[in-house]
Amino acid sequence: MRTLGIFPNLDKSEAASTTLELVDWLNAEGLRCVLPPEVAHELQRPELGLPVASWGEVAEFVVVLGGDGTLLHAARLMARQGLPMLGVNLGHLGFLTEVELPDLKTFLPRFLAGEYLVEERMMLQGRLCRAGSTATTFVALNEIAVCKGPFARLIYIHLWIEDTYVDTYPGDGVIVSTATGSTAYSLSAGGPILSPDVEAFVITPICAHTLYSRSLVVSGDNRVMLRLSASHRDTMLTVDGQRGLRLRSEDEIHVSRAPFAARLMRLPPWSFYRVLRRKLKDEGGNVRIQPDRGG
Repeated sequence: MRTLGIFPNLDKSEAASTTLELVDWLNAEGLRCVLPPEVAHELQRPELGLPVASWGEVAEFVVVLGGDGTLLHAARLMARQGLPMLGVNLGHLGFLTEVELPDLKTFLPRFLAGEYLVEERMMLQGRLCRAGSTATTFVALNEIAVCKGPFARLIYIHLWIEDTYVDTYPGDGVIVSTATGSTAYSLSAGGPILSPDVEAFVITPICAHTLYSRSLVVSGDNRVMLRLSASHRDTMLTVDGQRGLRLRSEDEIHVSRAPFAARLMRLPPWSFYRVLRRKLKDEGGNVRIQPDRGG
C-alpha cells in the first residue's frame, strides 16, 4: 500500500481539520497515512502515529501543512532521509510552499500521479565548539546566525573562510545563509538575493559598526568559521530562526555544506523569479496572489 506522511503545524487554525480531512480522503483513495506520534495523539488517531525518523522507510513523500516555518522544521527533521516534501501554505504566501490550501485537492492528484519535479535545496550543517570540544551540532535550510542580545552592546565576530582569516565585524551579529535563506533574514539585513540553484553561502553582517562591511558570497564547498568575542552573555546562536543556543565569548561556530539536500516538490512549470516577483509585490502593495501554473 502506498504511504504518505502528513506533517501539520497544529498551531495553524485550519491544520487539525485539514489533516483529518486529508487522511480520510487519502484512505478513500487507497493510500495509507502516517503522522508524527504527538500529532496522532492530539488528533485522537494514535494508530496513525509513526516516529518521523522512520518515515524514510515507508513514505513516498510528505505533505507539510503550515507555512515556510513549518517546512523549515520538516526539512531539518527529514531531509537526511531523502524524503520529497510538498509544502501546503496555511498562512501568508511564502517562498518555499508550493500549494495554497484551497487548491490542495485540485493539485494533489497530480503529485500522486508523479506529475511533479523535485527541486533540491542545499542545506547547512554546523557545530558549536566550546573550549576545544564540540558542544552540539545542527542543520539548517535557511541560515545560521549569531546575534547579540536585547541590549545595545556590540559583539565582535571574527570570520575565517577555510583556514584564512577574513575580517572582524563589530555590530549586532553575522548571518551565514544558503541561497534559500537569502530571501529571509539575510535579505532583511541588506544581503543579496541568490537564485536557489546557486550553491553558495551568503555571509551578511547585521548592523555592522563600520563603513565598509558588505555581504560576502562564497562557494558552498568552503568551510566557514565564526568566533565570538563579547563582554556579556546575551548573545545567541539561532538556526533557521527556530532553534536558539546561548553563546559564550570565544565560542566557535563551524559551518559547512550538509551532505544531503532538502527535496521540495514542484508542479511544472515552476519559476523562482515568478515567486520572487509576486512575494515582493504582495508585501509591498498588498496584492492578493492567485494560483498560477502558466509559463
